[in-house]
Amino acid sequence: MPTALLSVSDKTGLIDFASALAKLGWDLMSTGGTAKALRTAVVNVRDVSDVTHFPEMLDGRVKTLHPAIHGGLLARRDSAEHIKALAEHGIAPIDLVAVNLYPFEATASRGGAKPEEVIEQIDIGGPSMLRSAAKNFASVTVIVDPADYGRVLASLEAKDDDLDLRRVLAEKVFERTAAYDAAIAHWFARERSETFPDSISIPLERESTLRYGENPGQRAAFYVEHHNDGIAGLEKKGGKELSFNNLLDLEGALFATDPFQGETCCAIVKHTTPCGLATGPNALDAYKKALECDPVSAFGSVISFTVPVDDETAEAISSLFVECIVAPKFSDGALEILGRKKNLRVLEGQARWRDEALDYKRVRGGFLAQERIARDGAKEDWRVVTKRQPTDAELTDLRFAWRAVGSVKSNAIVLARDGATIGIGAGQMSRVDAAFLSVHKARLAGHDTSGSVMGSDAFFPFRDGVEQAAEAGVSAIVQPGGSVRDEEVIRAGNEFNIAMIFTGMRQFRH
Repeated sequence: MPTALLSVSDKTGLIDFASALAKLGWDLMSTGGTAKALRTAVVNVRDVSDVTHFPEMLDGRVKTLHPAIHGGLLARRDSAEHIKALAEHGIAPIDLVAVNLYPFEATASRGGAKPEEVIEQIDIGGPSMLRSAAKNFASVTVIVDPADYGRVLASLEAKDDDLDLRRVLAEKVFERTAAYDAAIAHWFARERSETFPDSISIPLERESTLRYGENPGQRAAFYVEHHNDGIAGLEKKGGKELSFNNLLDLEGALFATDPFQGETCCAIVKHTTPCGLATGPNALDAYKKALECDPVSAFGSVISFTVPVDDETAEAISSLFVECIVAPKFSDGALEILGRKKNLRVLEGQARWRDEALDYKRVRGGFLAQERIARDGAKEDWRVVTKRQPTDAELTDLRFAWRAVGSVKSNAIVLARDGATIGIGAGQMSRVDAAFLSVHKARLAGHDTSGSVMGSDAFFPFRDGVEQAAEAGVSAIVQPGGSVRDEEVIRAGNEFNIAMIFTGMRQFRH
């Protein structure tokens, strides 16, 4: 009679699985709460303590850490010496293990959880059994995910000695235990307020395979830290599957609207950087203002809203070729209107960063890790450095411009007026080129640049950027300051009667 050891925290599908094993003639043994659940369901099961001849102790901390268990898991069935040792010590082989771990991650992420509560959810016996069984996958079937009960039963019912399946299941075990240990290490680092510990493990699960990467010749997949979290937590309401580039642009669009939560904002993004960004009294107004910044570049864009999209806004968007649109909510009419465009991906929900999340950038051979930048547009540390003070209207636009420029690829310059970008200069090798491009793009779209404000993600290294602004009729500038030529730049602002603010904070985005 084959033996199965069942010990699970997540009891999803347990009763059906155990009942099916019993019908196939399996001997079942279990621990604590799992054994109780099986007996309640009238499934015959033995206690592990009947096998170990040792009671559970230390509030359940010690129950399966015993040679009678691990010997039965680790013994190689093709080794006469191993089989002889089992017989000598009265140990029966264990042929199947179904274990999932204490809910450490859920407990650690729960607000108000005390350290002692979290520590009690560090599973010791579970990972040990899983690793023993997975190491001996040639003989033992190991299940860490209840979603695999069905395919294991199908194999057993077919009397199929499926070594490939056991190998895949063993792989899943080591993936799960690695992620579990990473979460525990992360919690310990957080407890001592260590943002950058000596070692970082980033457990990722495959959310989906993608048709291709940035280009058709590249294979690709989407991996996430947590299913149903962040972008993976958005609900697709229509359109094709998301592509590699869609996902990149979607992150850029969400990043652009992040500082405007609580306001009505629309960002139109192309190649991960905005080609239009605006606030307004409603979604339609914000969209129209954002589109007016650069309607040519908006073709094939990704659009993000901070507010629900109604029928009228959807109708306006439907006249433009858009790859993807994301908003907290869509009206039924908006979904019907946007659904007419079969290729348009429509995503609903809130994709938030976790509070402790770091920003990672890949370099060959490693990762760079940094804190995420604060982009709320706070004015507490702002300092007017020119003789002319900005007006209240200019201050409002400067605050908008500062939040907007942080989502533009550096070197970055934006021109703004009335809560909307009218010209964007992105990704230039020199700041004066970015300033020139912002003015050029604004005029190309038919905007009058006189009286607009300018935002710069980093300091002006020379006065030529200010001269460029003055030529365009810019009335006020917001920039971090910090250049060795700050005094020269300030003098240029005074010469052209431009109000200038130093924020004291840089917003590079590479």
